Amino acid sequence: MSIREIISSVDPEKVLMPELENHFRDDSYLRPYERELKRRYGCFTKVMKMMEDHEGGLDRFTKGYEYFGHHVTPENGVIWREWAPEAEGLFLRGDFNNWERVTHPFKKLEHGKWELYLPPNADGTCPLAHQSSLKVVVVTKHGELGDRNSPWATYLKHPDNNFQYHMVFWNPPQKYVFKHPHPARPDNMRIYECHVGIASSEGKVADYKNFQHNVLPKIKELGYNTIQIMAIMEHAYYASFGYQITGFYAESSRFGTPEELKEMIDAAHGMGIFVMLDIVHSHASKNVLDGLNQFDGSNTCFFHDGPRGVHDLWDSRCFDYAQWEVMRFLLSNLRWWVEEYYFDGFRFDGVTSMLYHSKGIAHGFSGHYDEYFGMVTDTESVLYMSIANYMLHKYYPFMVTVAEDVSGMPGMCRRVEEGGQGFDYRLGMSIPDMWIKILKEMKDDDWNMSQITHTLTNRRYSERTIAYVESHDQALVGDKTVAFWLMDKEMYTNMSVTSERTVIIDRGLALHKMLRLITHSLGGEAYLNFIGNEFGHPEWLDFPRAGNNSSYHYARRQFHLPADNNLRYKSLNRFDRDMNLTEEKYRWLIFKHQYISCHHEGDKVIVYDKQSKHGALVFVFNFHPTESYADYRIGVEQPGKYKIVLDTDAREYEGHGRLDHSVDFFTYPENWSGRMHSMKVYIPSRVGIVLAKCD
Repeated sequence: MSIREIISSVDPEKVLMPELENHFRDDSYLRPYERELKRRYGCFTKVMKMMEDHEGGLDRFTKGYEYFGHHVTPENGVIWREWAPEAEGLFLRGDFNNWERVTHPFKKLEHGKWELYLPPNADGTCPLAHQSSLKVVVVTKHGELGDRNSPWATYLKHPDNNFQYHMVFWNPPQKYVFKHPHPARPDNMRIYECHVGIASSEGKVADYKNFQHNVLPKIKELGYNTIQIMAIMEHAYYASFGYQITGFYAESSRFGTPEELKEMIDAAHGMGIFVMLDIVHSHASKNVLDGLNQFDGSNTCFFHDGPRGVHDLWDSRCFDYAQWEVMRFLLSNLRWWVEEYYFDGFRFDGVTSMLYHSKGIAHGFSGHYDEYFGMVTDTESVLYMSIANYMLHKYYPFMVTVAEDVSGMPGMCRRVEEGGQGFDYRLGMSIPDMWIKILKEMKDDDWNMSQITHTLTNRRYSERTIAYVESHDQALVGDKTVAFWLMDKEMYTNMSVTSERTVIIDRGLALHKMLRLITHSLGGEAYLNFIGNEFGHPEWLDFPRAGNNSSYHYARRQFHLPADNNLRYKSLNRFDRDMNLTEEKYRWLIFKHQYISCHHEGDKVIVYDKQSKHGALVFVFNFHPTESYADYRIGVEQPGKYKIVLDTDAREYEGHGRLDHSVDFFTYPENWSGRMHSMKVYIPSRVGIVLAKCD
């Protein structure tokens, strides 16, 4: 039975789902959609049973890389298998046979599978030399012969003067052996979103070794406990930022070898850093000669045919998740990156595109539940994501998965058994949109405190959110970094400590810190920063392409800036570090209780407190551009003595040093702003402070 037949055969009335009530208790608005939630879960359980009955179970089904692709046999031969259902024939060519096209045919098996065995050489050595180049020759229905790369290829490179990628037989005599185990998943994730190629001040493609030796120590010092690495899966076009994948099982050779990537990840684990991969299973490159597209000569191998198989905005192909071999390929791909490279988690790209038949194009989401549980939702891709998350968490207890979804699909971060898709976190994508809109369109006097607090806290109960001021999306050419929105061209002339501290620079430095602190502490249960933006990177990100004369000038991160004591970037960098270290000490990301006691529009003041077994914290922000307030009364829930533990105005952060940190704050037994107690604070203009209750 096909997956589509399974989906159409599910009767929601016969689906037992006792844990669904847990979801209804947290969100009663879901109850009218009980039938649809049961139908989805019924699809999940039926497909899982089919895997158990006909594929040897979930574990075996999701290790397709052990069967497909090339493998060295115990006697030193090579066995090679492919899935090419519409092909008339397959051959292997390469360095080993002087690139003869039809001397080494594959044997046709059942269900569109093909197999080739290469015996060892006469001297017992492997018939394929380490790092030799290869191509699969596909004979199409029309009798045409075309060179292709195996979808299961583990290493791809383009030879000199040739932009087409070749498979490289990677069989080193000494494979890298990991020294460190997977670290425990942090419950207060502070994520450093990064890209290996741009992680250098030089105008070039940086490599894994540079990242390991020069960047990982910076990340550790800054207090981030997680890295989210972009563009690792092989992509022929560097300027695609890693989102037009041509090799799903191959790490990007432009950054180094598979063993060098393993060593880099192992080094991160040795520092206690959790390592996540930006996984792209929402679409694939349209490239035919070096990608998956038309691998067997047909338009339907791996992808939908017709309009459903094309993403118009991304000019890419969309997977057909209802094909068994596509499901095997993608689920196995997830396990490959964990088993082979020791990745600890995944950030799933383009989830909104997967969820809906519209691919999210021109699809406005008002938040009404009919938009999520009607015919617009693609059950096949929902099923794939549910199985993927179930599988990853079943076999890897350390696993963390993140959904990049702008639509707000309910249940995205609830367990599959509860009617969810099983992700651990979703990205709080409305937060950076809010900040950019405010900076672009509003005068400082018009900032709306209620709008800010609403956007920062507007997330689904019991579903964790990753908050961020800006990610790679905001840093790309066509937009500006937040620092650039704040300070623009003055960053080139007035960021020296010896130059005039202008009104624009003063405002920019203050707000850069405030936006990060309020987002970090109020916007979610985890925090993310894009590489370089912690110190106010002055320029956008643009990869070498025809439109910029193939320049690397903007495809780099200027780490020399915060290292220069004569520049103000060092102070923003220092604040980012201390903000993370303060969170690590007080762990505000995991506080279960938070209460906004003040969002005063006239005063431009926001006050909230957080409480847990780790203590009590009070956050006070004054966004007013000119007014400072002495003896400003704020509400406090826990009585006692409080002290300043973080201050955006401190001189070491290029502030004015207007607050005396030796002064303690004491509460009064008077109700205020909905809290049981109150206290008075001095809060200068454009300053954010964190107060911690003393033991």
